[in-house]
Amino acid sequence: MPIRNSLRTPDTTAELPHARRASAPSPALTLTASLLGFALIMLDASVVNVALPSMGSDLGGGMAGLQWVVDAYTIAFAALLLSTGAFSDRIGATRAYTVGITLFTLASVACGLAPNLPALIGFRVVQGIAAAVVLPTTLALVRQAYADPAQRGRAVSLWAAGGTTAAALGPVAGGALTTAWDWRAIFFINLPVGLVALALTFRAPRSPRRPAPLDLPGQLTAVLALAALAFAVIERGTTALVALGVAVVSLAVFLRIESHHPHPVVPLGLFRDRTVAVAVTSGSALSVAFYGMIFVFSLYFQQVRDRSALAAGLMFLPMTGLLVVVNVLSGRLANRYGPRLPMLTGQLLSVGGLLLLLFVGTDTPLLLTSALLVPLALGAGLALPPLTAAMMEAVPTDRAGVAAGVLNAARQVSGGLGVAAFGALVAGDFKTGLRTSLVISAALLTLTALATTRLARGGAGS
Repeated sequence: MPIRNSLRTPDTTAELPHARRASAPSPALTLTASLLGFALIMLDASVVNVALPSMGSDLGGGMAGLQWVVDAYTIAFAALLLSTGAFSDRIGATRAYTVGITLFTLASVACGLAPNLPALIGFRVVQGIAAAVVLPTTLALVRQAYADPAQRGRAVSLWAAGGTTAAALGPVAGGALTTAWDWRAIFFINLPVGLVALALTFRAPRSPRRPAPLDLPGQLTAVLALAALAFAVIERGTTALVALGVAVVSLAVFLRIESHHPHPVVPLGLFRDRTVAVAVTSGSALSVAFYGMIFVFSLYFQQVRDRSALAAGLMFLPMTGLLVVVNVLSGRLANRYGPRLPMLTGQLLSVGGLLLLLFVGTDTPLLLTSALLVPLALGAGLALPPLTAAMMEAVPTDRAGVAAGVLNAARQVSGGLGVAAFGALVAGDFKTGLRTSLVISAALLTLTALATTRLARGGAGS
């Protein structure tokens, strides 16, 4: 699923000296570098899923370990998205992008060389940190490279489509690389792509530095709360109880800090607007269902149905391949009817798809199972673009970057927690766990669909 907006992405073109703009290389080079970076971080959010059984066979660790391979990246990525836009402003988007891509590439190589599961999980955390730095800078660089608003709009559309395509191809690419070589290939492939992105970035004009306040106490408590919550969901026994206590205390401290900080990473006042509240909760529910089901069915195809990683990846191709097309259709529907209709239709379509998947068993034809996954993806692709647009319209212009960061962080965190919760459910009896996961996802989306009906027909509600 695409990330349409990011944190703090001001149009800095006007601040560049005229002579520097005149001597700058083609904006297409900057766009290509940004696309490569965005594609890399989106690909790594989904590429590991079909490789998990192979990782488990090679490194051990059980279901909890495999969940952490996914969530270590997702939680670090999501939590730090709240502040990395400000970090990018403070040192300049070009410098921040170079730092982020360099760190991401090195961490990818380290993941590929990981001797054991704890090392792999640790390097995935570093990947997530780097991804959080890269995301806001990619859009900032695109906006900086194009002075003409029409050209900039087309470039941003290409940027969004590139991220969507990378996320959609993740399961297929992961399956192909794991089958053709080894699970380590899904990380080593980032090396040449990262080097090309860096080479192109070196030719881009330097971005100016901008003063940007940081809420370090809020950021630190947010990271602690989210990490502890993931521990509470994934782990068992006393560890889970202690982690849950840490999560609750950290959340309380976070809310206290945010309510008094002059520049909070999450302005709590945003949620007083009904559209913002509905957009964040609906986007979160869609992420729980979408990412959670990709994780669970990756295990289903390989561990229950005994298929190869490549075959498992291909089973996801119909659902992920239609996302780009549906995103375009969704935008047209939103322009004509307002965001509420495609948001509501998409959520209900996803609910219907989840309920159909309840009939999947150990002898269901694989092609039928693959087809039954399509409504979930179609619904998500239909709902997310107008959901994002509605939220952006509901907040003041000077809060747009922060609001987008909050939405993206909420979606990433929810997807990671969905993986954690559903992984724990299927760790025992897979069939029962699968059905429970489907019911939970359907229930969440039903509730958010009901909330969506409260929006005004034009999409704004307060």
